[in-house]
Amino acid sequence: MYRFRILALLLGLSVVTYLDRVNISVAAQRIMPEYGLDAITMGYVFSAFTLGYALFQIPGGWLADRFGPRRILSLAVLAWSVFTAATAVAGDSPLVAALGVAGALVLTRVLIGIGEAAAYPAYSRVIADWFPPRERALGLGVTIAGVGLGAAVTPPFIAWIMEHWGWRWAFWISAAVGVALAGLWWRVARDRPEQHARVGAAELAVIRGGRGGAERPLAEPWGLVLRDGRVWLLTFGYFFFCYVIYVYLSWFYLYLVRERGFAVLEGAWYAMGPFIAITLFTPLGGWLTDRLSGRLGALPGRRRVAMLGLGLTALCIMLGATAVQPLWAVFFLSLGAGWLYFAVTPFWSMAIEIAPGRAGAVAGIMNTGGNLGGVLSPVAIPWLGQHYGWSVALATAAGAALAAAAVWPWLRSRSHG
Repeated sequence: MYRFRILALLLGLSVVTYLDRVNISVAAQRIMPEYGLDAITMGYVFSAFTLGYALFQIPGGWLADRFGPRRILSLAVLAWSVFTAATAVAGDSPLVAALGVAGALVLTRVLIGIGEAAAYPAYSRVIADWFPPRERALGLGVTIAGVGLGAAVTPPFIAWIMEHWGWRWAFWISAAVGVALAGLWWRVARDRPEQHARVGAAELAVIRGGRGGAERPLAEPWGLVLRDGRVWLLTFGYFFFCYVIYVYLSWFYLYLVRERGFAVLEGAWYAMGPFIAITLFTPLGGWLTDRLSGRLGALPGRRRVAMLGLGLTALCIMLGATAVQPLWAVFFLSLGAGWLYFAVTPFWSMAIEIAPGRAGAVAGIMNTGGNLGGVLSPVAIPWLGQHYGWSVALATAAGAALAAAAVWPWLRSRSHG
Protein backbone atom coordinates (compact mmCIF):
# COMPACT_ATOMS: atom_id res chain seq x y z
CA MET A 1 0.00 0.00 0.00
CA TYR A 2 1.69 3.16 -1.23
CA ARG A 3 0.11 5.40 1.41
CA PHE A 4 2.34 3.75 4.02
CA ARG A 5 5.42 4.75 2.02
CA ILE A 6 4.15 8.31 2.16
CA LEU A 7 3.68 7.84 5.90
CA ALA A 8 7.29 6.63 6.27
CA LEU A 9 8.46 9.78 4.47
CA LEU A 10 6.34 11.94 6.77
CA LEU A 11 7.98 10.24 9.73
CA GLY A 12 11.41 11.02 8.26
CA LEU A 13 10.49 14.65 7.68
CA SER A 14 9.15 14.88 11.22
CA VAL A 15 12.44 13.55 12.58
CA VAL A 16 14.39 16.21 10.67
CA THR A 17 11.96 18.88 11.84
CA TYR A 18 12.90 18.12 15.42
CA LEU A 19 16.58 17.54 14.75
CA ASP A 20 16.82 21.13 13.52
CA ARG A 21 14.60 22.41 16.32
CA VAL A 22 16.40 20.72 19.23
CA ASN A 23 20.05 20.79 18.14
CA ILE A 24 20.61 24.25 19.62
CA SER A 25 19.43 23.15 23.07
CA VAL A 26 22.40 20.72 23.16
CA ALA A 27 24.86 23.00 21.39
CA ALA A 28 23.97 25.74 23.91
CA GLN A 29 26.33 24.03 26.37
CA ARG A 30 29.21 25.26 24.15
CA ILE A 31 27.59 28.35 22.61
CA MET A 32 26.85 30.03 25.95
CA PRO A 33 30.41 30.16 27.33
CA GLU A 34 31.92 30.99 23.93
CA TYR A 35 29.78 34.09 23.54
CA GLY A 36 29.20 34.89 27.22
CA LEU A 37 25.44 34.29 27.16
CA ASP A 38 23.53 33.54 30.37
CA ALA A 39 20.59 31.15 30.76
CA ILE A 40 17.89 33.81 30.49
CA THR A 41 19.42 35.25 27.30
CA MET A 42 19.65 31.74 25.86
CA GLY A 43 15.98 31.32 26.73
CA TYR A 44 15.19 34.23 24.43
CA VAL A 45 17.19 32.52 21.66
CA PHE A 46 15.18 29.32 22.19
CA SER A 47 11.90 31.24 22.18
CA ALA A 48 12.81 33.10 18.99
CA PHE A 49 12.31 29.92 16.97
CA THR A 50 8.88 29.42 18.47
CA LEU A 51 7.85 33.00 17.74
CA GLY A 52 8.58 32.66 14.02
CA TYR A 53 7.07 29.19 14.03
CA ALA A 54 3.85 30.34 15.70
CA LEU A 55 3.31 33.44 13.58
CA PHE A 56 3.58 31.58 10.27
CA GLN A 57 1.51 28.49 11.11
CA ILE A 58 -1.66 29.82 9.48
CA PRO A 59 0.11 31.04 6.30
CA GLY A 60 1.94 27.70 6.16
CA GLY A 61 -1.31 25.75 6.44
CA TRP A 62 -3.01 27.96 3.85
CA LEU A 63 -0.11 27.46 1.42
CA ALA A 64 -0.28 23.69 1.88
CA ASP A 65 -4.03 23.74 1.19
CA ARG A 66 -3.64 26.12 -1.78
CA PHE A 67 -0.52 24.82 -3.55
CA GLY A 68 -0.24 21.28 -2.24
CA PRO A 69 2.02 19.75 0.40
CA ARG A 70 4.50 18.27 -2.07
CA ARG A 71 5.71 21.66 -3.27
CA ILE A 72 5.34 23.49 0.04
CA LEU A 73 7.11 20.87 2.14
CA SER A 74 10.01 20.63 -0.30
CA LEU A 75 10.54 24.40 -0.23
CA ALA A 76 10.04 24.62 3.52
CA VAL A 77 12.61 21.94 4.34
CA LEU A 78 15.15 23.58 2.04
CA ALA A 79 14.54 26.99 3.62
CA TRP A 80 14.89 25.93 7.24
CA SER A 81 17.95 23.81 6.38
CA VAL A 82 19.71 26.87 4.95
CA PHE A 83 19.04 28.85 8.12
CA THR A 84 20.09 25.88 10.28
CA ALA A 85 23.46 25.98 8.54
CA ALA A 86 23.59 29.76 9.06
CA THR A 87 23.24 29.28 12.84
CA ALA A 88 26.85 28.05 12.90
CA VAL A 89 28.17 31.44 11.75
CA ALA A 90 25.50 33.83 13.03
CA GLY A 91 27.51 34.79 16.14
CA ASP A 92 30.49 35.85 14.00
CA SER A 93 28.56 37.42 11.11
CA PRO A 94 28.19 41.11 10.16
CA LEU A 95 24.80 41.02 11.88
CA VAL A 96 26.60 41.12 15.23
CA ALA A 97 27.61 44.75 14.71
CA ALA A 98 23.95 45.79 14.53
CA LEU A 99 22.20 43.19 16.69
CA GLY A 100 24.85 41.72 18.97
CA VAL A 101 25.54 38.01 19.22
CA ALA A 102 22.24 37.24 20.92
CA GLY A 103 20.30 39.30 18.37
CA ALA A 104 21.99 37.54 15.46
CA LEU A 105 21.14 34.14 16.95
CA VAL A 106 17.57 35.27 17.64
CA LEU A 107 17.11 36.38 14.02
CA THR A 108 18.46 33.10 12.68
CA ARG A 109 16.18 31.09 14.94
CA VAL A 110 13.14 33.18 13.92
CA LEU A 111 13.91 32.37 10.28
CA ILE A 112 14.23 28.64 11.03
CA GLY A 113 10.87 28.84 12.79
CA ILE A 114 9.27 30.52 9.79
CA GLY A 115 10.61 27.76 7.55
CA GLU A 116 9.35 24.98 9.81
CA ALA A 117 5.94 26.60 10.28
CA ALA A 118 4.50 24.88 7.21
CA ALA A 119 5.59 21.41 8.35
CA TYR A 120 2.89 20.06 10.64
CA PRO A 121 -0.06 21.79 8.96
CA ALA A 122 1.19 20.27 5.69
CA TYR A 123 1.57 16.87 7.33
CA SER A 124 -2.09 17.15 8.37
CA ARG A 125 -3.05 17.99 4.79
CA VAL A 126 -1.23 14.85 3.59
CA ILE A 127 -2.93 12.64 6.20
CA ALA A 128 -6.35 14.10 5.32
CA ASP A 129 -5.84 13.31 1.61
CA TRP A 130 -3.95 10.00 1.81
CA PHE A 131 -5.72 8.16 4.66
CA PRO A 132 -9.32 7.15 5.36
CA PRO A 133 -10.88 8.52 8.57
CA ARG A 134 -10.47 5.23 10.43
CA GLU A 135 -6.66 5.37 9.93
CA ARG A 136 -6.03 9.06 10.43
CA ALA A 137 -5.25 9.08 14.14
CA LEU A 138 -2.76 6.24 13.68
CA GLY A 139 -1.24 8.04 10.67
CA LEU A 140 -0.92 11.20 12.72
CA GLY A 141 0.50 9.18 15.60
CA VAL A 142 3.24 7.68 13.43
CA THR A 143 4.05 11.06 11.91
CA ILE A 144 4.14 12.89 15.22
CA ALA A 145 6.27 10.08 16.68
CA GLY A 146 9.00 11.79 14.69
CA VAL A 147 8.94 14.40 17.46
CA GLY A 148 10.16 11.76 19.86
CA LEU A 149 12.50 9.97 17.48
CA GLY A 150 14.09 13.20 16.22
CA ALA A 151 14.43 14.69 19.67
CA ALA A 152 15.72 11.36 21.08
CA VAL A 153 18.56 10.94 18.62
CA THR A 154 19.47 14.63 18.64
CA PRO A 155 21.19 14.95 22.07
CA PRO A 156 23.73 12.11 21.61
CA PHE A 157 24.12 12.88 17.90
CA ILE A 158 24.83 16.57 18.48
CA ALA A 159 26.94 15.91 21.59
CA TRP A 160 29.07 13.39 19.66
CA ILE A 161 29.62 15.84 16.81
CA MET A 162 30.51 18.61 19.27
CA GLU A 163 33.04 16.39 21.05
CA HIS A 164 34.76 15.39 17.80
CA TRP A 165 34.40 18.35 15.43
CA GLY A 166 32.96 21.27 17.39
CA TRP A 167 29.46 22.66 17.76
CA ARG A 168 29.36 24.43 14.37
CA TRP A 169 29.56 21.14 12.51
CA ALA A 170 26.43 20.02 14.34
CA PHE A 171 24.40 22.64 12.45
CA TRP A 172 26.06 22.04 9.09
CA ILE A 173 25.44 18.28 9.24
CA SER A 174 21.85 18.80 10.40
CA ALA A 175 21.27 21.07 7.41
CA ALA A 176 22.71 18.54 4.97
CA VAL A 177 20.32 15.84 6.23
CA GLY A 178 17.38 18.19 5.63
CA VAL A 179 18.42 19.04 2.08
CA ALA A 180 18.72 15.35 1.20
CA LEU A 181 15.28 14.53 2.60
CA ALA A 182 13.66 17.47 0.81
CA GLY A 183 14.90 16.05 -2.51
CA LEU A 184 13.55 12.61 -1.65
CA TRP A 185 10.13 14.01 -0.73
CA TRP A 186 9.91 15.91 -4.03
CA ARG A 187 10.79 12.79 -6.01
CA VAL A 188 8.53 10.28 -4.23
CA ALA A 189 5.46 12.20 -3.03
CA ARG A 190 2.40 13.64 -4.76
CA ASP A 191 -0.25 15.94 -3.34
CA ARG A 192 -3.06 13.38 -3.62
CA PRO A 193 -3.10 9.62 -4.18
CA GLU A 194 -5.00 9.80 -7.48
CA GLN A 195 -2.06 11.74 -8.93
CA HIS A 196 0.40 8.91 -8.28
CA ALA A 197 0.89 6.12 -10.83
CA ARG A 198 1.77 3.63 -8.08
CA VAL A 199 -1.63 3.98 -6.36
CA GLY A 200 -4.18 1.54 -7.77
CA ALA A 201 -7.97 1.59 -7.82
CA ALA A 202 -8.21 -0.76 -4.82
CA GLU A 203 -6.12 1.50 -2.61
CA LEU A 204 -8.00 4.59 -3.80
CA ALA A 205 -11.24 2.88 -2.84
CA VAL A 206 -9.89 2.28 0.68
CA ILE A 207 -8.64 5.87 1.01
CA ARG A 208 -11.86 7.40 -0.30
CA GLY A 209 -14.18 5.10 1.61
CA GLY A 210 -15.36 3.20 -1.44
CA ARG A 211 -15.70 6.27 -3.63
CA GLY A 212 -12.63 5.43 -5.73
CA GLY A 213 -10.80 8.47 -7.03
CA ALA A 214 -13.17 11.04 -5.60
CA GLU A 215 -12.08 14.62 -5.69
CA ARG A 216 -10.62 16.33 -2.66
CA PRO A 217 -13.39 17.66 -0.37
CA LEU A 218 -14.39 21.22 -1.13
CA ALA A 219 -12.80 23.74 1.20
CA GLU A 220 -15.14 25.02 3.87
CA PRO A 221 -15.74 28.79 3.86
CA TRP A 222 -13.24 30.66 6.03
CA GLY A 223 -16.03 32.41 7.92
CA LEU A 224 -17.53 29.08 8.95
CA VAL A 225 -14.14 27.79 10.11
CA LEU A 226 -13.39 30.91 12.14
CA ARG A 227 -16.83 30.88 13.80
CA ASP A 228 -16.48 27.24 14.86
CA GLY A 229 -15.99 27.22 18.63
CA ARG A 230 -14.20 23.89 18.48
CA VAL A 231 -11.31 25.49 16.61
CA TRP A 232 -10.73 27.94 19.44
CA LEU A 233 -11.18 25.39 22.22
CA LEU A 234 -8.59 23.14 20.57
CA THR A 235 -6.28 26.12 20.14
CA PHE A 236 -6.66 27.08 23.80
CA GLY A 237 -5.94 23.53 24.94
CA TYR A 238 -2.97 23.19 22.60
CA PHE A 239 -1.45 26.38 24.06
CA PHE A 240 -1.02 24.55 27.37
CA PHE A 241 0.03 21.32 25.65
CA CYS A 242 2.93 23.07 23.92
CA TYR A 243 3.95 24.91 27.09
CA VAL A 244 4.76 21.46 28.48
CA ILE A 245 6.62 20.02 25.51
CA TYR A 246 8.84 23.06 25.10
CA VAL A 247 10.08 22.54 28.65
CA TYR A 248 11.52 19.27 27.35
CA LEU A 249 12.70 20.63 24.02
CA SER A 250 14.44 23.68 25.45
CA TRP A 251 15.63 22.90 28.97
CA PHE A 252 15.55 19.19 29.78
CA TYR A 253 19.15 18.48 28.73
CA LEU A 254 20.53 21.52 30.55
CA TYR A 255 18.36 20.66 33.58
CA LEU A 256 20.01 17.26 33.76
CA VAL A 257 23.52 18.67 33.41
CA ARG A 258 23.19 21.76 35.60
CA GLU A 259 20.60 20.78 38.20
CA ARG A 260 20.89 16.99 38.40
CA GLY A 261 24.67 16.78 38.03
CA PHE A 262 25.07 14.60 34.94
CA ALA A 263 28.18 14.94 32.76
CA VAL A 264 27.87 16.36 29.23
CA LEU A 265 27.72 13.05 27.30
CA GLU A 266 25.99 11.20 30.14
CA GLY A 267 23.30 13.88 30.25
CA ALA A 268 22.89 13.64 26.48
CA TRP A 269 22.09 9.92 26.75
CA TYR A 270 19.63 10.42 29.60
CA ALA A 271 18.06 13.33 27.72
CA MET A 272 16.88 10.77 25.17
CA GLY A 273 14.45 9.37 27.74
CA PRO A 274 11.47 11.67 27.19
CA PHE A 275 11.76 11.37 23.44
CA ILE A 276 12.05 7.59 23.41
CA ALA A 277 8.85 7.59 25.46
CA ILE A 278 7.22 9.96 22.96
CA THR A 279 8.26 7.69 20.07
CA LEU A 280 6.60 4.70 21.73
CA PHE A 281 3.52 6.36 23.22
CA THR A 282 2.44 8.52 20.26
CA PRO A 283 1.49 5.71 17.85
CA LEU A 284 -0.09 3.86 20.79
CA GLY A 285 -2.28 6.87 21.51
CA GLY A 286 -3.18 7.15 17.82
CA TRP A 287 -4.09 3.46 17.62
CA LEU A 288 -6.22 3.65 20.77
CA THR A 289 -7.91 6.84 19.51
CA ASP A 290 -8.96 5.06 16.30
CA ARG A 291 -10.17 2.00 18.24
CA LEU A 292 -12.18 3.95 20.83
CA SER A 293 -13.53 6.34 18.20
CA GLY A 294 -14.82 3.39 16.19
CA ARG A 295 -16.43 1.85 19.26
CA LEU A 296 -17.70 4.90 21.19
CA GLY A 297 -17.87 7.61 18.54
CA ALA A 298 -15.18 9.99 17.33
CA LEU A 299 -15.44 12.63 20.03
CA PRO A 300 -15.89 10.35 23.10
CA GLY A 301 -12.95 8.22 21.93
CA ARG A 302 -10.68 11.22 21.50
CA ARG A 303 -11.82 12.75 24.79
CA ARG A 304 -10.92 9.65 26.80
CA VAL A 305 -7.46 9.31 25.29
CA ALA A 306 -6.68 13.02 25.71
CA MET A 307 -7.81 13.29 29.32
CA LEU A 308 -6.13 10.05 30.39
CA GLY A 309 -2.81 11.01 28.81
CA LEU A 310 -2.76 14.58 30.10
CA GLY A 311 -3.76 13.60 33.62
CA LEU A 312 -0.94 11.04 33.80
CA THR A 313 1.43 13.64 32.35
CA ALA A 314 0.77 15.98 35.28
CA LEU A 315 1.24 13.17 37.82
CA CYS A 316 4.53 11.97 36.33
CA ILE A 317 5.99 15.47 36.04
CA MET A 318 5.32 16.14 39.73
CA LEU A 319 6.85 12.79 40.71
CA GLY A 320 9.94 13.61 38.64
CA ALA A 321 10.25 17.17 39.89
CA THR A 322 10.23 16.08 43.53
CA ALA A 323 12.32 12.90 43.17
CA VAL A 324 15.47 12.90 45.29
CA GLN A 325 17.43 10.45 43.16
CA PRO A 326 18.44 11.86 39.72
CA LEU A 327 17.66 8.61 37.88
CA TRP A 328 14.13 8.51 39.30
CA ALA A 329 13.70 12.10 38.13
CA VAL A 330 14.77 11.05 34.62
CA PHE A 331 12.39 8.08 34.70
CA PHE A 332 9.27 9.96 35.81
CA LEU A 333 9.89 13.05 33.69
CA SER A 334 10.49 10.83 30.66
CA LEU A 335 7.26 8.96 31.34
CA GLY A 336 5.46 12.32 31.62
CA ALA A 337 6.58 13.23 28.11
CA GLY A 338 5.36 9.88 26.80
CA TRP A 339 1.90 10.33 28.32
CA LEU A 340 1.78 13.87 26.95
CA TYR A 341 2.20 12.61 23.40
CA PHE A 342 -0.13 9.71 24.03
CA ALA A 343 -2.70 12.54 24.12
CA VAL A 344 -1.56 14.46 21.02
CA THR A 345 -3.41 12.66 18.21
CA PRO A 346 -6.88 13.58 19.54
CA PHE A 347 -5.98 17.24 18.99
CA TRP A 348 -4.71 16.77 15.44
CA SER A 349 -7.38 14.31 14.30
CA MET A 350 -10.06 16.67 15.65
CA ALA A 351 -8.50 19.49 13.63
CA ILE A 352 -8.86 17.42 10.45
CA GLU A 353 -12.46 16.44 11.23
CA ILE A 354 -13.61 20.01 11.88
CA ALA A 355 -12.87 21.06 8.29
CA PRO A 356 -11.34 18.35 6.04
CA GLY A 357 -11.06 20.77 3.11
CA ARG A 358 -9.17 23.25 5.32
CA ALA A 359 -7.18 20.67 7.29
CA GLY A 360 -3.89 22.53 6.83
CA ALA A 361 -5.36 25.87 7.86
CA VAL A 362 -7.22 24.56 10.92
CA ALA A 363 -4.10 22.71 12.04
CA GLY A 364 -2.19 25.95 11.50
CA ILE A 365 -4.58 27.90 13.72
CA MET A 366 -4.34 25.28 16.47
CA ASN A 367 -0.57 25.08 16.25
CA THR A 368 -0.28 28.87 16.31
CA GLY A 369 -1.94 28.94 19.69
CA GLY A 370 0.12 25.98 20.81
CA ASN A 371 3.40 27.54 19.93
CA LEU A 372 2.54 30.77 21.65
CA GLY A 373 2.66 28.55 24.73
CA GLY A 374 5.97 27.34 23.39
CA VAL A 375 7.23 30.92 23.25
CA LEU A 376 6.37 31.37 26.92
CA SER A 377 7.87 28.29 28.55
CA PRO A 378 11.54 28.56 27.43
CA VAL A 379 11.70 32.01 29.06
CA ALA A 380 9.44 31.31 32.04
CA ILE A 381 11.11 28.06 33.11
CA PRO A 382 14.65 29.42 33.77
CA TRP A 383 13.20 32.54 35.43
CA LEU A 384 11.04 30.42 37.75
CA GLY A 385 13.91 28.03 38.36
CA GLN A 386 16.24 30.89 39.27
CA HIS A 387 13.78 32.63 41.62
CA TYR A 388 11.70 29.78 43.07
CA GLY A 389 13.53 26.56 42.25
CA TRP A 390 13.14 23.95 39.54
CA SER A 391 10.44 22.03 41.39
CA VAL A 392 8.18 25.06 41.12
CA ALA A 393 9.16 25.62 37.48
CA LEU A 394 8.28 22.04 36.58
CA ALA A 395 5.05 22.25 38.59
CA THR A 396 3.84 24.89 36.13
CA ALA A 397 4.24 22.28 33.38
CA ALA A 398 2.10 19.84 35.37
CA GLY A 399 -0.54 22.53 35.79
CA ALA A 400 -0.45 23.28 32.07
CA ALA A 401 -1.12 19.60 31.30
CA LEU A 402 -4.21 19.69 33.49
CA ALA A 403 -5.37 22.91 31.80
CA ALA A 404 -5.06 21.20 28.40
CA ALA A 405 -7.13 18.27 29.69
CA ALA A 406 -9.82 20.65 30.99
CA VAL A 407 -10.71 21.68 27.42
CA TRP A 408 -12.00 18.27 26.38
CA PRO A 409 -15.25 18.09 28.40
CA TRP A 410 -16.32 21.31 26.68
CA LEU A 411 -15.83 20.04 23.14
CA ARG A 412 -18.92 18.90 21.24
CA SER A 413 -19.45 17.14 17.93
CA ARG A 414 -20.79 20.41 16.55
CA SER A 415 -19.60 23.88 17.50
CA HIS A 416 -23.11 24.77 18.64
CA GLY A 417 -23.79 21.39 20.29
